[in-house]
Amino acid sequence: MTNPFEDENGVYHVLVNDEGQHSLWPTFREVPPGWTIVHKSDTRAACIDYVNRNWTDMRPKSLIEKMKQKQKEKQNSAEPDRIH
Repeated sequence: MTNPFEDENGVYHVLVNDEGQHSLWPTFREVPPGWTIVHKSDTRAACIDYVNRNWTDMRPKSLIEKMKQKQKEKQNSAEPDRIH
């Protein structure tokens, strides 16, 4: 029996979660809670292509935001105090 997540002839959706992570999902399986269909009913190859074009940063959104905040704090602390 072929793994339904690796079936080259299967029909898939591309799902995304709140963290911006993507997943190929067989169309016959129920979409799990916390995931949304962003590319519907296509070949495995087309879904992989969609993921490759749209999920270019593998970091979860929460990590990206923390890193941005840390960088902002670092920049603010590096600015000299100005006397007016």
